[in-house]
Amino acid sequence: MRWFLAFLLSTLPAFADEPREVDLELFLAVDVSRSMNPTELEIQRRGYAAALRAPQVIAAIQSGLIGEIAVTYVEWAGVGAQKVVVPWTLVNSAEAAHAVADQITAHFDDALRRTSISGALDYARDDMRTNDFSGLRRVIDISGDGPNNQGALAPAARDRTLADGITINGLPLMTQDALSSRFSIPDLDAYYENCVVGGPGHFVLPVYDWEDFPASVTRKLILEIAGIAPTPRIQPAQGYNCEIGEQLWERFMQSYDDL
Repeated sequence: MRWFLAFLLSTLPAFADEPREVDLELFLAVDVSRSMNPTELEIQRRGYAAALRAPQVIAAIQSGLIGEIAVTYVEWAGVGAQKVVVPWTLVNSAEAAHAVADQITAHFDDALRRTSISGALDYARDDMRTNDFSGLRRVIDISGDGPNNQGALAPAARDRTLADGITINGLPLMTQDALSSRFSIPDLDAYYENCVVGGPGHFVLPVYDWEDFPASVTRKLILEIAGIAPTPRIQPAQGYNCEIGEQLWERFMQSYDDL
């Protein structure tokens, strides 16, 4: 009899091992490259935390078909420089959202070198393949204050990500200071539109002033959670130079070698 019961149990589906279904898997990829100063790094973290605590964001989560989303918050810079601040976490209540916000602002680290948007996208794509959730939608939400300048080209990583059925949204940080102006470009929003984002309902939401950052993140999260795409501000342009970041870095290194 025992062997027969064991046989029956072995044929049952392993429900406990199945991914948990959620409305959305949301990967928050946040730029902490060297062009970000300590004040800006803190504004970013506090902005995301404030957005997750916003009643409108929590209402959007609970208004979904399932009423649950999964979120991870990862800071990125160069190739191989990705730091998990908040691992994949189920959010289905105000308490759960506040707990994620508290993790984001638990401490503040220094900036890291270089900017590899492609590295961040590849990392996020692989991470989404192996987490414990199954989202009706999957979105990578990537912020950054400059174009890709290390690793694979951004469009190649974008295309690999889109092939997995993942949407990429962009939050280009178009604020100006001495650090960001060295490796950034004046049309960073167009760069994101042409070289980084894609997928069903994708959008680009630029930030021009750090004072607007918390409100912009709140709006972005609501749009992503609700699955609403705003009217595109910029249309993709044929022949856009998606290697501008790599070219800027080469010029910088050349001028450095000439000293």
